[in-house]
Amino acid sequence: MIFTETQLKGAFIIDLKLAEDERGGFARTFCQREFEERGLKQGVAQCNLSFNHKAGTLRGMHYQVTPAAETKLVRCTRGAILDVIVDLRPGPTYLKHVAVELSADNRRALYVPELFAHGYQALTDGAEVSYQVGEFYTPGYERGLRYDDPRLGLSWPLPVSVISQKDAAWPLLTGEAVPV
Repeated sequence: MIFTETQLKGAFIIDLKLAEDERGGFARTFCQREFEERGLKQGVAQCNLSFNHKAGTLRGMHYQVTPAAETKLVRCTRGAILDVIVDLRPGPTYLKHVAVELSADNRRALYVPELFAHGYQALTDGAEVSYQVGEFYTPGYERGLRYDDPRLGLSWPLPVSVISQKDAAWPLLTGEAVPV
């Protein structure tokens, strides 16, 4: 695996190191040792798969607060998505974001540290996304940010065609810090 740290410390784009021959290719998608070498939490509590019928579908921006803060390793296994993370940790990158295209073609993954909001938009019909999550889903600790909050300045490439009522209803940020 090839780890490239983003401008948000601890968040990594992970590309595959593909071994190819006449049969096709092979690559490791996860290695506990390689994650440990970079100081990344590598425990997996849940593996999730989401299916998105229509391009423009938006999911997010979700996170869990402590003591149920979660890491995620996100990969698009069919179609393409724009994956977006927002840093909620106090410090110089607070509320800064990174956007990465993940697709079945580029086989890229994004490692999302604890205390980052995460969401994505399907760029293709039939986009499928696989998540390895480091903490159990805990509804009482779930939070979210509005995908269109002007304070975040997120730019989505397509008009939002489908979004859950819950995701559309997250409150806009005020001048106060986001609870983590």
